[in-house]
Amino acid sequence: MSRILIVEDEPRLAQLLADYLRHSHFDADITASAPQAEQWVRERDYRAVLLDLMLPDGDGMELCKAIRRFSEVPVLMITARVEEVDRLLGLEIGADDYICKPFSPREVVARVKAVLRRSRMATAGEQVDTGLHLDRHRFEVVHGGHRVALTAIEFELLATLARQPGRIWTRDQLMDVIYPDHRVVSDRTIDSHIRKLRRKLSADLPGDHDWIGSVYGVGYRLQTPDETT
Repeated sequence: MSRILIVEDEPRLAQLLADYLRHSHFDADITASAPQAEQWVRERDYRAVLLDLMLPDGDGMELCKAIRRFSEVPVLMITARVEEVDRLLGLEIGADDYICKPFSPREVVARVKAVLRRSRMATAGEQVDTGLHLDRHRFEVVHGGHRVALTAIEFELLATLARQPGRIWTRDQLMDVIYPDHRVVSDRTIDSHIRKLRRKLSADLPGDHDWIGSVYGVGYRLQTPDETT
């Protein structure tokens, strides 16, 4: 059975997460100590770490950096910090996802499963099947026999997101892709392009799936249908 480490100093919340994970056929260990968490990651075979950033004997950011020096275990940060800089810093130092309190325990379990699924794909060298076919010659996306015509910028945005489904792309990263000449534009320009792209995908593709997920204060990611069901 896959084992998950929960690093959380609120006992009731930690136990609630552990119960939901066990109900989904995961084993769960709990600790509120940063040094103990680092030791356990070194000694035990965890599939993922749920990491609170505010711990009584250490800082979650520093613990994440310490873990990244010796392990590639997926780390999902759980925190009450909602500032954009905290989210960006968490992702830049190696976190795989960022979940803000308050949250639904079911959402956390779904995020864990999604991160593990992407991790397995990367380890196996496989591509995640999004069901989308991108036709660069026509600037079109095809899904279920339906075609959606895109602008060049919309196409590049979707192509970038589709390269690594589930990965969170910051606005700055997306701007580097669509504006390689580094022209001076507002980072909110990305939001405008994403809104138009979402509108087209929602209007012209079958079903009611929201292909592009927003991570508040950070950026965007492509969501495969099985992630949001």
